[in-house]
Amino acid sequence: MPASNLHRPGWREPPLTAMRLVDTCRLLPSRFVDEEDSVLSALADNQAHLQELFELDNATNQRLAAERGARPGIGIDELVFGVPNFRIINAAFTYARPEGSRFNDGSRGAWYCAFDAETALAEIIFHKTVEYAEIDYFQDSVSYQLMLADFSAQFHDIRRAKGYGSCLNPVSYIASQELAAFLTECGSLGLVYPSVRHAEGTNLVCFRPALVNNVRKSSAYQLTWNGSPTPVVSVQKAKRRRSDKGNAVTKRQE
Repeated sequence: MPASNLHRPGWREPPLTAMRLVDTCRLLPSRFVDEEDSVLSALADNQAHLQELFELDNATNQRLAAERGARPGIGIDELVFGVPNFRIINAAFTYARPEGSRFNDGSRGAWYCAFDAETALAEIIFHKTVEYAEIDYFQDSVSYQLMLADFSAQFHDIRRAKGYGSCLNPVSYIASQELAAFLTECGSLGLVYPSVRHAEGTNLVCFRPALVNNVRKSSAYQLTWNGSPTPVVSVQKAKRRRSDKGNAVTKRQE
């Protein structure tokens, strides 16, 4: 059936916007960012023990399962290989929360990012604070790595479109997940939408791994809760590469 004929009651495709996005921002827990040594190395007594831990981890690793074609939500032909940080890209699509997120369900993940670091930080702080509020415990310190990525594609865009307000509900993802399911069936590449957690911020959810380009590290963030729902944020700025000096890049073209 042609994608244009696909229909879910109540939904229609939002307008498309051709965009070139440079330096979009995604914050990841630092422990998940690729390092030269595996995080399992610190747990192993010797090389034989480390190998056993690798085998156990691989048996339950959803990203590796998807790369072997064993994850029903995403095909191996959609994943990326041989590019910098490809494991981080693939993990975004293969490690979905069981209940899903705003624009994906539990069967398939997506690459969420913001147009600026302030919005990405606001999103992370909101969700971590909710977690601590549920257990009434605001004593923790967590490190995050800011990952930048570039995009050049046509994305569906609900920033100024009417009829999608329910997809920006601050407490429910029911409508937004329905829209995402409809759009992915239609072959959508992704969706641009207003941030719910940061006024005037803008987010992108990308549905296709191959569109996540030039993923690289930027600044590191330390979020510390000292008994208050509002964390103390410290930033370690990334060292600027010499080749970056003087470069001027348009953030987005619409």
